[in-house]
Amino acid sequence: VQLQASGGGLVQAGDSLRLSCAASGRTFSQYSMGWFRQAPGKEREFVASISWRGSYTTYADSVKGRFTISVDNAKDTMYLQMNSLKPEDTANYHCAIHRGRGDFVLATIDYWGQGTQVTVSS
Repeated sequence: VQLQASGGGLVQAGDSLRLSCAASGRTFSQYSMGWFRQAPGKEREFVASISWRGSYTTYADSVKGRFTISVDNAKDTMYLQMNSLKPEDTANYHCAIHRGRGDFVLATIDYWGQGTQVTVSS
C-alpha cells in the first residue's frame, strides 16, 4: 500500500487548508485511516481518524471543532479539512492506515505516507 499526502503549505493564523491522502495498492476492505503530526523536537501525535466506511471519526481534543476528516471511497482518498488554523498546528502531517479493527494509535499503524508540511504563522 502506498499513501501519497498533499495539500500542506504556509498560511496565516485563522486560515484554512485541506490535506489529501491518496491510497493505492490496497487489497483489504476493513481498515481505518487517519492523520498524525509531528512538530520539530516533539513526538508524533494523533490528529484524527476515520473508519473505512466513513461512519466513525475520532479527533484529538486540540483539533475538535476545527478539523474535519472525511473519505471518498470511490477515489480511495482521505481528506483533512483544517479551519481556524493556529501556530501550534505547525507540523509535518502524516497519513496512515491501520488494517482491521481496533484503536488507531501509533503502535497499530501498518502503513505510513510521507509527510506534508503545514506552517501557520501568527
